[in-house]
Amino acid sequence: MNRVLRPIGNALARFLAEPRPELVTGICTPVERLRACLEPGDVLLVEGTSRVSTAIKYLTQSSWSHAALYVGELAAGRLQDPSHKLIEADVVEGVRSVPLDEYGSLPTRICRPVGLSTKDRQLLVDYVVNRLGHSYDTKNLLDLARYLMPTPPVPAWFRRRLIALGSGDPTRAICSTLIAQAFAAIRYPILPTVEYREEAGPSSASRRREILHIRHHSLYTPRDFDVSPYFQIVKPTVEGHFNFRRLHWAEDAGAPEIPPEAPSMRKRRA
Repeated sequence: MNRVLRPIGNALARFLAEPRPELVTGICTPVERLRACLEPGDVLLVEGTSRVSTAIKYLTQSSWSHAALYVGELAAGRLQDPSHKLIEADVVEGVRSVPLDEYGSLPTRICRPVGLSTKDRQLLVDYVVNRLGHSYDTKNLLDLARYLMPTPPVPAWFRRRLIALGSGDPTRAICSTLIAQAFAAIRYPILPTVEYREEAGPSSASRRREILHIRHHSLYTPRDFDVSPYFQIVKPTVEGHFNFRRLHWAEDAGAPEIPPEAPSMRKRRA
């Protein structure tokens, strides 16, 4: 049965993961700026265009559909290609390393964990490097087929669970699951479940204490790194000494104005 299901699953995965460049809508950061700004342990969020990406963006109500971990020089000598600086879990290729150029034509965002030591960063990198080659379970056709409908009619409270559906095998990681496992291994919070406990304090006064519980790795999505209170959002353009006075506007250069919208577009907006 596996010999029948696996080729079907592989074909379905390739169909779902096929990029559609015409759907790019955001502003892309040049690779050189990303390279100058990224540090080992940073999470790079990507606004993808594939069918899987469209479904994830709808289910999470976010622009971000993919996440990769920047390993930089901490993985030097351990990757087949020294130009590869990111490690990610891909629905077709499994856990793999890729160069920054892979996402130079897509909108990205850098999420940086705060307060990590050099040892912490090395542990993060070691975790993902040791899982290179792990694959997605393409035999699970139902798990893949959920992405055939990019906007499934499910209630909001069930959307995160819908993304988490899968074989449950930790060696068959996908997207943010791998990175969530890596941060859980060093006990760094992303979006933990918070429990509040009332405890007796000095002079019989009670105080409220926060107890954090790590969520299961399968429940994390790329959006969680963006909204987490424990990650800093780093913008390469701003970090690169941005000065709005140096911008070149079209009207200043004598460039022709953007043509007016077609009548059909005006009617549609009205």
